[in-house]
Amino acid sequence: MIKFPDNFLWGGAIAANQVEGAYNLGGKGLSTSDMLPNGILSPHQTREERTPGIKDLAIDFYNRYPEDIALFKEMGFTCLRLSIAWSRIFPNGDELEPNEEGLAFYDKIFDELAKHDMQPFVTLSHYEMPYALVENYGGWSDRRVIEFFERYAKTVLERYKDKVKLWLTFNEINMSLHAPFTGVGLQEDASEQDIYQAIHHQLVANAKAVKLCQQIVPNGKIGNMLLGAINYPYTCNPDDVLAAMHENNKWLFFGDVQTRGQYPGYMKRYFRENGIEIQMEAGDLEDIASASVDFISFSYYASGCASADPKQKEVGNIVDSVPNPYLEKSQWGWLIDPKGLRVLLNFLHDRYQKPLFIVENGLGARDEFDENGEIQDDYRISYLNDHLVQAHEAILDGVELMGFTSWGPIDLVANSTAEMSKRYGYIYVDRHDDGQGTLERKRKKSFYWYQDVIRTSGGSLKS
Repeated sequence: MIKFPDNFLWGGAIAANQVEGAYNLGGKGLSTSDMLPNGILSPHQTREERTPGIKDLAIDFYNRYPEDIALFKEMGFTCLRLSIAWSRIFPNGDELEPNEEGLAFYDKIFDELAKHDMQPFVTLSHYEMPYALVENYGGWSDRRVIEFFERYAKTVLERYKDKVKLWLTFNEINMSLHAPFTGVGLQEDASEQDIYQAIHHQLVANAKAVKLCQQIVPNGKIGNMLLGAINYPYTCNPDDVLAAMHENNKWLFFGDVQTRGQYPGYMKRYFRENGIEIQMEAGDLEDIASASVDFISFSYYASGCASADPKQKEVGNIVDSVPNPYLEKSQWGWLIDPKGLRVLLNFLHDRYQKPLFIVENGLGARDEFDENGEIQDDYRISYLNDHLVQAHEAILDGVELMGFTSWGPIDLVANSTAEMSKRYGYIYVDRHDDGQGTLERKRKKSFYWYQDVIRTSGGSLKS
């Protein structure tokens, strides 16, 4: 029988910009997410062009969090991953003093979680940097943003050090390579030179936040967060094996720097061969070298394949890759590969020898009500069941796994396309792509399934 460790953390993951709404309330400034009303696969808007979008209200977690947290508790969550909206704390990003109303809001959330014995697990930057930093500084291309981020990190770490013990720095930090506006606040057509320069600043900021957390929250832990895009070779042709190695290195580079504290040789070669020159200041490399994260966290939705033949590529997810003929696809074209999760867990554990945390995994799908007004989302149950079985296999392999927070325990606004119809939750939210709906919450079949999984520490899973 399957049994996860006793101290294993069970829960779900949300991001401020996809659930809170209240985009202009409580002193909040506009974030980069607020400028993407159609999601990150569409071009961003400027302040003058900005049109309303469903994220403006999202699922109104800002006002409804007590109800939602009570539902999470009913499932048995011991942990909720959420993000702080940076622009709630520093509306323009460069202020010297924080916005007290924003700080007080998260105090209320953390107190509510404490009331239900649920650990908050907080991401400092989840795709929502203050838009004013893009307008006034060109996003992370400007070194000054390091200092602003450091101030923000220090402010929230000191404020919540007694309430929050688990922290993450940047959500899916490797996303900057695919969506530079969302990742580092650069224009969509930014050059690789500019993107990697901005990433360097972000990696220095990451190191500073890690050090701050280790000083301010001595009994806490801070991790990084990668988009776990594991690639297999399309064939056993050595050229395809090399293509897979290169594809994997693109995202492992971030984990390598955040964990090992230096730029790896393969990246230095890539920079040399592509004429990329990173401007560094004295102390940057020392900062990076002195701050290794306590654990590695990642999202995992799908694996990909890599081929030396460029004709093989297709775009399904934000990350394009070669289709795998052995795998089924979701309604949104994402490959479903539970065993890939076990491969990835072993791979990361071998590489870093640090504890791991699965902080996103789930299935976005259209949910329909049956004749009794219920949602029988067996497809979601099957997806999550199979991934959790493989996560348990990895634990048996010797991987140290801290916990599992599935993406979107409650329906929220999809990141890539800003839709409501792409639902991930165990809890249905009555809101639609056109913005209509009562916002009423309703438990799906998967709600009771996940409740059972947590209650039995995985014993109810079907292997």
